[in-house]
Amino acid sequence: MSSNINRQAWVGRHHPVLKQAEPMSPLTVGNGEFAFTVDITGLQSFPESYRVPLGTQSNWGWHSTGGRRKYEQEQLRLKPYDTYGRPVGYAADAAGQEDAFHWLRQNPHRMQLGQIGLVIRLEDGSEAKLEDLQAIDQKLDLWEGIITSRFEAEGLPAVVATCCHPESDQLGISIQSPLLAAGRLAVRIAFPASDVESDEWAESVGLNWNMPNAHHTMIESSEAGSVKWKRSMDDDGCTVTAAWSDGVLRRVSEHEYRIEPEGSPDKLLLTVAFGAEGSDRQIGQSGFHEIEAASRQFWRRFWLEGAAVDLSGSSDPRAVELERRIVLSQYQTAIHCSGSMPPQETGLLYNSWYGKFHLEMHWWHAAHFALWGRTAMLEKSMAWYNWVLPVARELAASQGYEGARWPKMVDPDGRQSPSPIGTLLIWQQPHPIAMAELCYRSHPDDKTLNNYKDIVLESAVFMASFAVWDEASKRYVLGPPVIPAQENHAPEETLNPTFELEYWVYGLELAQRWRERLGLEREPAWDHICAHMAELPVGDGDVYMAHERCPDSFTRFNEDHPSMLGALGILPGKLADRDIMRSTLNKVIAEWKWETAWGWDFPMAAMTAARLGEGNIAVDVLLMDQVKNSYFPNGHNYQRPGLTAYLPGNGGLLTAVAVMACGWEGCTDDRAPGFPKDGTWVVRSEGLSKLI
Repeated sequence: MSSNINRQAWVGRHHPVLKQAEPMSPLTVGNGEFAFTVDITGLQSFPESYRVPLGTQSNWGWHSTGGRRKYEQEQLRLKPYDTYGRPVGYAADAAGQEDAFHWLRQNPHRMQLGQIGLVIRLEDGSEAKLEDLQAIDQKLDLWEGIITSRFEAEGLPAVVATCCHPESDQLGISIQSPLLAAGRLAVRIAFPASDVESDEWAESVGLNWNMPNAHHTMIESSEAGSVKWKRSMDDDGCTVTAAWSDGVLRRVSEHEYRIEPEGSPDKLLLTVAFGAEGSDRQIGQSGFHEIEAASRQFWRRFWLEGAAVDLSGSSDPRAVELERRIVLSQYQTAIHCSGSMPPQETGLLYNSWYGKFHLEMHWWHAAHFALWGRTAMLEKSMAWYNWVLPVARELAASQGYEGARWPKMVDPDGRQSPSPIGTLLIWQQPHPIAMAELCYRSHPDDKTLNNYKDIVLESAVFMASFAVWDEASKRYVLGPPVIPAQENHAPEETLNPTFELEYWVYGLELAQRWRERLGLEREPAWDHICAHMAELPVGDGDVYMAHERCPDSFTRFNEDHPSMLGALGILPGKLADRDIMRSTLNKVIAEWKWETAWGWDFPMAAMTAARLGEGNIAVDVLLMDQVKNSYFPNGHNYQRPGLTAYLPGNGGLLTAVAVMACGWEGCTDDRAPGFPKDGTWVVRSEGLSKLI
């Protein structure tokens, strides 16, 4: 595509460059299905010195401790909640069934596939530590997707190049150093167990070195310069193949091997490929230069073909940081969130919530792709909903509902994890409808309609089934029981959460459009629900509350997500009063406990401000100085210890910037409507689409 923005210069302003080890901010290469995270050496040489696990993860690598069917969902005793005169069971109570409850939360969990690092010897024969390295200079070239790491050990230099094949799960590694010829540098490849040792998800990252007998590493084939390992754990396993230019393989232990230089080489080329047995994701064994060339081609095309927002002409000093976050968030979401299933909240970096993904976060992870000219990246994970549609239908039917009910915390097969909170959330329900509509806006054809019609219509059928007609008030209500997006509300007490009411009408009206596009009659019941949905609940001070039975939203409940803002921000706000929402926004900005918010809450508030024409507030809240709104040198959004990377923050930022720079459906201002109009912001954009 032609471009008025110099894309290479725009991207090049924000290549991460590290001059010292950043234990909270390692760099990663990946392709959406697979990722490899490195320390300052360009490999995983000093993992013990990093506060972020140095991971090697994929979308296909999963493990269940004790076997895949140790416990079944059907074995759980469900907790009944009164639902307008009938009991509906939820997997929400662990009491008396702790073993099954926690096992089903923890399993399957995402595997760490292995660690690849350097073993560097000092002159006295001891192994070098991180602090022994000098002259550190590491750069992630975003334009090419290649990490180049330079350092010295006792005055001897080393240069390591690291890249990932864009279409198969292969790493390309080039090591150049006189340390090789001196016999003082080798490559270590080691494989951890995957068993979970803790009920706390933050402690279960999947790198377990304490259980060598819980897994097996076997050489399946070996010849000069190459090896194929077969890995097995309970019912699960994978294969790992390595090929190198110079050196010999030495076995250190059952789960650790080293490639040591042979002769006097000053350069070692290494490729390592990972794959599930029988998977077509592992496509042969490419050489380093092939992987390097493929990476360069992919990333140049990625930056040239997607959208861009250039802020370099702005006088506001915050513009440089916002542009950095924009560029790096595109890279991070591409490598972590563009795969064949919804991503976990830490992407392919390390396990959070045991590596499972949260469907209420999928919109935050991936909706921005359609707004930034990369709809194909969203569509990869949209196909997963069709795959698990039968499971979602079973869940709805088991609770006496029609259609398909999408769970919250799920495994690759769509099975929900038991939880006292997650099983009662509903705001993920309209997400597939909203994302399917974004795909249709990009490709308004019969193929798109047929791809997603079942997802859209079955989601809407459940939503209509879930809404309850209250004869006394002549309106449809949501809950109880329900837990809203602001999760600190009791399910038995929650009635008509603000954001969910708006989202129900939005989703059902979109589903009606899909029926018409498919040549079907409108569903009268859906129109009736939309026309008679409960009003958004308003509390004292003319502000929207979290839900109807929550009169003290801004005293007792002014923490976690200010989800009421999403009704006019994420959504167009058909039910919302703009003046009341403006008052709500101002009160949230002033009184919310922002230290308790999450990374996507700041972009959500920015979108609300943008739609209300408050460009100054939009920028202020998007760049608010809060710990959970901080972004590391690598571009990851930090939340707290144990959650050092949070991809919904990155995706939310990109969505908010698209709204602020391009607008929304029905917006008549095409001059960056969500940015200040005082001349301090000069916003040049191209390739963006409006939010619906």
